[in-house]
Amino acid sequence: MSRLSAILLLATSAVYASVTPAHESHTENKPLGNKWYHEDDHPVHALFKRGPVGDGILYSAIGTPEWSAGFPPATADTTMLPQAWVDALNAAALAGKIPDIPQSTSTNGMDPVYPTGYDPASATVCSSTAKCVTPGDVWDAPPGVIALSFDDGPLPASDQLYQFLANHSEHVTHFFIGTNILLYPEQFKTAFETNQDDIAVHTWTHPYMTTKSNIEILAELGWTMELIHNSTGGRIPKYWRPPYGDSDMRVRAVAKEVFGLITVIWNQDTDDWTLSEPVPLTTPEKIQQEMTQWLTGPKTPGLVILEHELSDLSVKSFIDAYPMMVSNGWQRLSLAQMDAGSAYQNAWNATSQVNPAKVGDLAVKPPVRASTTAKPIATTAKK
Repeated sequence: MSRLSAILLLATSAVYASVTPAHESHTENKPLGNKWYHEDDHPVHALFKRGPVGDGILYSAIGTPEWSAGFPPATADTTMLPQAWVDALNAAALAGKIPDIPQSTSTNGMDPVYPTGYDPASATVCSSTAKCVTPGDVWDAPPGVIALSFDDGPLPASDQLYQFLANHSEHVTHFFIGTNILLYPEQFKTAFETNQDDIAVHTWTHPYMTTKSNIEILAELGWTMELIHNSTGGRIPKYWRPPYGDSDMRVRAVAKEVFGLITVIWNQDTDDWTLSEPVPLTTPEKIQQEMTQWLTGPKTPGLVILEHELSDLSVKSFIDAYPMMVSNGWQRLSLAQMDAGSAYQNAWNATSQVNPAKVGDLAVKPPVRASTTAKPIATTAKK
């Protein structure tokens, strides 16, 4: 079974729901106050764990039919997209902000190929699959930092990972697949509500994004963002990672100009996703050798390692390497917060206040933060 097939195995079992846009069914509720009785830096916060705070809007409970209503159960449907997203895409294209680059093609899951005359390594195309680096994309962490993140969840294998992270008081960024959120709501709730981790976008169905049309890219990103927004108290994701690391100037532009998303790639790859494949590209022993090399090596730049919560084996690879992260003095931070910035476009993290906004509202910012809590850690190393 291919990686993509494993990820989407149960997607078609989801129940088709109403086409009413999920965001439009919200009922207004009185916004929460801007304090949790004590100031954020009060010692009481070390004694009691603060739960997720929302934007004051009442959303359907995660996992209920009302929660999943309006979302496509399998494919990223382009026929029921909110008109505001489509209008924003058309406006960006008309303004010349979306490069006119042809779609690539991928055969049997191989790396995408562009039509003759389009060099993936050129500044015009700049495919991240070809290791072309664009200013603004995130490839590296700040010196001395290992930016923790996991792709492809939520899944049953996530349970072991989440328990380990909680036991060690670690926070990470989860690049979630939209259809997997629908299929595994309990794991999603553990990641966000219990562990208070950061949630980012890994598209709706995990395709090679450069093979998609502009409207299909819009659907892959938009539906995932909307579901995360509705499941996190109105938080709007700030980061996305393209499946297979496949992006180019056109895909980046749609993500940025329509949804305000920052593209994240990586600077080290364990190939851990293949551990559960019929013909793995690596072994647990090889991954440990690579981790040892990276974690005992230079700390500049910092590490952004591609890791997955796809299988028990991939999760175990992280757990086995974790003691080396600690013993070698790496500062372990959630990728979305590795430069002391906000994890979301309209909120700092899972427990901060949320500025109400809809997906695609590019003017929104996180609430003003007290100076005592906004202490920069480092500057994100972006190639």
